[in-house]
Amino acid sequence: MCGIVACILKDKDAAPVLLSCVKRLEYRGYDSVGIATSSPDIEIKKDDGKIDDVQKKLELTDLPGKMGIAHVRWATHGLPTKENAHPHTDCKNRIAVVHNGIIENYRELKDQLQREGHKFKSETDTEVIPHLIEKYMNEGSDLEEATRLTTQNIQGSYAIAVISMDEPDKIVGVRKESPLIVGKGEDEYFLASDAPAILKHTNKVMYLNDNEMVLLTNEGITVKDINGNPIEKEINVVDWTPDMAEKGGYDHFMLKEIHEQPEAVKKTLMELKDIKEMVDTFPKFNRICFVACGTSYHASLVGKYLFEGIVGIPTDVVLASEFEFSAGALDEKTLAVFISQSGETADTLRALRMANETAQTLAIVNVLGSTATREADHVIYTRAGPEIGVAATKTYVSQLTCIYLLALSMAQDEKLLKDIQRVPDYMKLALALEDQIMEIAKKYKDAEDFFFIGRGYSYPTAMEGALKLKEITYIHGEGYAAGELKHGPLALIDDDVPVVAVVPPGGSHDKTLGNLQEVKARGASVIALGSSDDEVLKSEAHEMIEFSGDLNELLSPLVYVVPLQLLSYHISVERGIDPDKPKNLAKCVTVE
Repeated sequence: MCGIVACILKDKDAAPVLLSCVKRLEYRGYDSVGIATSSPDIEIKKDDGKIDDVQKKLELTDLPGKMGIAHVRWATHGLPTKENAHPHTDCKNRIAVVHNGIIENYRELKDQLQREGHKFKSETDTEVIPHLIEKYMNEGSDLEEATRLTTQNIQGSYAIAVISMDEPDKIVGVRKESPLIVGKGEDEYFLASDAPAILKHTNKVMYLNDNEMVLLTNEGITVKDINGNPIEKEINVVDWTPDMAEKGGYDHFMLKEIHEQPEAVKKTLMELKDIKEMVDTFPKFNRICFVACGTSYHASLVGKYLFEGIVGIPTDVVLASEFEFSAGALDEKTLAVFISQSGETADTLRALRMANETAQTLAIVNVLGSTATREADHVIYTRAGPEIGVAATKTYVSQLTCIYLLALSMAQDEKLLKDIQRVPDYMKLALALEDQIMEIAKKYKDAEDFFFIGRGYSYPTAMEGALKLKEITYIHGEGYAAGELKHGPLALIDDDVPVVAVVPPGGSHDKTLGNLQEVKARGASVIALGSSDDEVLKSEAHEMIEFSGDLNELLSPLVYVVPLQLLSYHISVERGIDPDKPKNLAKCVTVE
């Protein structure tokens, strides 16, 4: 998964704008970066490394020309090297392409093109694209038609931006199963993988659908279907501000986004009226099926407990990548709920399209106009704003908030709907514990393994805490249902393994205390999260992170996750790791 940007500007050079835009996509990849401009000759600078390092070495902003394309890469085909960095070119360096996605049949195409005399310079799948375009232009097609013919030959997912010396006033973009938006400014036009890239220049965007092509020229924007027929596209106004995509004085985006969570939840709670109106239109469902990946999967697990425990509807949670093996059990009495921060996650979209054949579908998404919002029967928007840190924080609690509002509305539980309005205040109290959490992080930063345990609503919170630790500290962490320790995991517990226990007051409290005795008997240090009124838990824990005693256990997942995020963040910093850019990971995975 990668980030791409393209622009045509009226009265300023493109390279500085492209660099600033692509920096806002660095959460999508940071193995290498490259820019190509047309002046009208195509000039390219690219290299492996993070954007700031490559800029210092190459002065990317020195490239001439008022139009160009840029790319930041998350390596899939080929190592992160200069040769594999985008943009990629044809044999004569007259065509340049940036690409996000996977070309599944690139080996066959590459073999064919090499037999025809084309010379390749990289190990990437992307490089077949400029060579195919070159082939069709040599046969007499213009850039638009050559790109269209190329898309008919490639299989897989792609968002592509193309420039050519033969048509130096035009940029061609195409999308299939990878996000690509069009930005319309004042006499300047953009393509980008995501809105934060171009917010400093315009908040007016068009969302391309699969198999749609866009042409940018100095005269404006033309959108066509893959057969060349013009399409009228709606212009959407993105209500995010440029400042929302900046660090705002914090050391890292992740820390800023953790601290933005009370406001994100507060804004998402304002969706209640629309959710109630949607629920009023629902038929009587006899099954709920959540489908998600990663962090969104953990939010879905909380949803399972809510829908089965409060609404009384049997509920399953399926990983999107495994959904095809469960799709046959859906029917018209099933509500399939798909959760994706971007609305562009490839596995989730594939599952959504399967479910649309038989079930009613609902998407919980953070990005207005994204593919999932257009293809699902119903949509609930999280109001988290742009999330730049790779490890999900505020999008997670916003997704949870939507799940709570949906479940409580279906259960008509007005008391809990009233109680949930206080969650932002509880979250602020949790954030006030940061200094204490920082000291805990210093104490345990050198551990090689962590266990996170919880029961009931706290079990998914434990799993999410372990995921955050793995993502940004590179420490092995596992989240377990506390009652499962004796069924194997206890064999791994000793005095070198800290155990983080999520123990809110409520029905699961006493049994979880018994599990703490099990890990303490094997030498583990216990970091407990619980009520400030819980004297017994305080006596059992080596470290105690305290919450307000009147927080309802059913709502605890929204609040107890905050210190776990902070713990992972501060351990990451203590270990000298950039938590915004964990190795081997990128945000919004649009490849399977």
